[in-house]
Amino acid sequence: MADKLEQLLEDSLLNVWSERDDAHRLEVMAQIYAPDIVFYETDEGEAIRGHQGIDALIKTLQAQWPPEFVFTLKKPAVINHGVSHVAWTLGPADAIPVASGMDIAIIDNGLIKALYLYLDGPTS
Repeated sequence: MADKLEQLLEDSLLNVWSERDDAHRLEVMAQIYAPDIVFYETDEGEAIRGHQGIDALIKTLQAQWPPEFVFTLKKPAVINHGVSHVAWTLGPADAIPVASGMDIAIIDNGLIKALYLYLDGPTS
Protein backbone atom coordinates (compact mmCIF):
# COMPACT_ATOMS: atom_id res chain seq x y z
CA MET A 1 0.00 0.00 0.00
CA ALA A 2 2.83 2.44 0.79
CA ASP A 3 4.20 2.10 -2.76
CA LYS A 4 0.83 3.16 -4.20
CA LEU A 5 0.67 6.13 -1.84
CA GLU A 6 4.22 7.23 -2.68
CA GLN A 7 3.29 7.05 -6.34
CA LEU A 8 0.47 9.56 -5.81
CA LEU A 9 2.84 12.47 -5.24
CA GLU A 10 5.09 11.45 -8.12
CA ASP A 11 2.02 11.24 -10.37
CA SER A 12 0.97 14.68 -9.18
CA LEU A 13 4.10 16.21 -10.68
CA LEU A 14 4.66 13.97 -13.66
CA ASN A 15 1.08 13.33 -14.77
CA VAL A 16 -0.86 16.38 -13.54
CA TRP A 17 1.47 19.38 -13.43
CA SER A 18 3.33 18.28 -16.58
CA GLU A 19 0.20 17.33 -18.56
CA ARG A 20 -0.67 19.84 -21.26
CA ASP A 21 -3.92 18.20 -22.39
CA ASP A 22 -6.62 19.82 -20.24
CA ALA A 23 -9.13 16.96 -20.37
CA HIS A 24 -6.55 14.29 -19.61
CA ARG A 25 -5.11 16.36 -16.75
CA LEU A 26 -8.55 16.57 -15.11
CA GLU A 27 -9.02 12.80 -15.52
CA VAL A 28 -5.71 12.12 -13.78
CA MET A 29 -6.52 14.63 -11.03
CA ALA A 30 -9.70 12.72 -10.23
CA GLN A 31 -7.62 9.57 -9.71
CA ILE A 32 -5.04 11.06 -7.33
CA TYR A 33 -6.54 14.21 -5.75
CA ALA A 34 -9.45 14.31 -3.31
CA PRO A 35 -12.34 16.37 -4.74
CA ASP A 36 -11.84 18.93 -1.96
CA ILE A 37 -8.04 19.08 -2.25
CA VAL A 38 -6.37 22.24 -0.96
CA PHE A 39 -3.13 23.49 -2.55
CA TYR A 40 -0.89 25.93 -0.69
CA GLU A 41 1.36 27.66 -3.22
CA THR A 42 2.79 30.29 -0.87
CA ASP A 43 2.38 31.25 2.75
CA GLU A 44 1.17 34.72 1.71
CA GLY A 45 -1.40 33.60 -0.84
CA GLU A 46 -4.86 32.16 -0.55
CA ALA A 47 -5.24 28.40 -0.67
CA ILE A 48 -6.29 27.03 -4.04
CA ARG A 49 -9.19 24.62 -3.71
CA GLY A 50 -10.50 21.75 -5.79
CA HIS A 51 -9.61 20.28 -9.14
CA GLN A 52 -10.87 23.29 -11.11
CA GLY A 53 -8.86 25.76 -9.03
CA ILE A 54 -5.64 23.78 -9.40
CA ASP A 55 -6.32 23.22 -13.09
CA ALA A 56 -6.70 26.97 -13.65
CA LEU A 57 -3.35 27.60 -11.93
CA ILE A 58 -1.63 24.91 -14.01
CA LYS A 59 -2.99 26.42 -17.24
CA THR A 60 -1.69 29.86 -16.22
CA LEU A 61 1.76 28.52 -15.34
CA GLN A 62 2.08 26.31 -18.41
CA ALA A 63 1.25 29.29 -20.64
CA GLN A 64 4.44 30.89 -19.26
CA TRP A 65 6.64 27.80 -19.74
CA PRO A 66 8.24 26.73 -23.00
CA PRO A 67 6.80 23.41 -24.25
CA GLU A 68 10.05 21.57 -23.49
CA PHE A 69 9.79 22.24 -19.74
CA VAL A 70 9.35 19.07 -17.71
CA PHE A 71 9.40 18.13 -14.05
CA THR A 72 12.16 15.76 -13.00
CA LEU A 73 12.22 14.01 -9.64
CA LYS A 74 15.47 14.34 -7.70
CA LYS A 75 14.72 10.95 -6.11
CA PRO A 76 11.61 8.85 -5.48
CA ALA A 77 8.88 10.16 -3.19
CA VAL A 78 8.84 8.95 0.41
CA ILE A 79 5.93 8.62 2.80
CA ASN A 80 5.57 8.59 6.57
CA HIS A 81 2.15 8.03 8.12
CA GLY A 82 0.17 9.64 5.32
CA VAL A 83 2.58 12.52 4.68
CA SER A 84 4.55 12.27 1.44
CA HIS A 85 7.53 14.30 0.22
CA VAL A 86 9.24 14.64 -3.15
CA ALA A 87 11.96 17.00 -4.39
CA TRP A 88 11.94 18.09 -8.04
CA THR A 89 13.39 20.35 -10.72
CA LEU A 90 11.67 22.12 -13.62
CA GLY A 91 13.16 23.00 -16.97
CA PRO A 92 14.24 21.49 -20.28
CA ALA A 93 15.24 17.84 -20.06
CA ASP A 94 19.02 17.33 -19.83
CA ALA A 95 19.63 21.03 -19.15
CA ILE A 96 20.17 23.20 -16.10
CA PRO A 97 16.79 23.55 -14.37
CA VAL A 98 15.17 26.96 -14.07
CA ALA A 99 13.38 26.07 -10.81
CA SER A 100 13.55 23.50 -8.05
CA GLY A 101 11.63 22.74 -4.93
CA MET A 102 9.66 20.15 -3.07
CA ASP A 103 6.08 19.14 -2.57
CA ILE A 104 4.59 17.79 0.63
CA ALA A 105 1.28 15.94 0.38
CA ILE A 106 -1.20 14.90 3.04
CA ILE A 107 -2.81 11.66 1.93
CA ASP A 108 -6.19 10.54 3.23
CA ASN A 109 -8.28 7.57 2.04
CA GLY A 110 -5.81 6.87 -0.78
CA LEU A 111 -5.97 10.39 -2.30
CA ILE A 112 -3.98 13.59 -1.88
CA LYS A 113 -6.05 15.81 0.42
CA ALA A 114 -3.61 18.73 0.80
CA LEU A 115 -0.56 19.76 -1.22
CA TYR A 116 2.14 22.19 -0.08
CA LEU A 117 4.73 23.75 -2.43
CA TYR A 118 8.17 24.85 -1.26
CA LEU A 119 10.25 26.60 -3.91
CA ASP A 120 14.00 26.78 -3.52
CA GLY A 121 15.44 30.26 -3.48
CA PRO A 122 17.70 31.63 -6.22
CA THR A 123 21.17 30.08 -6.29
CA SER A 124 23.00 33.20 -7.40
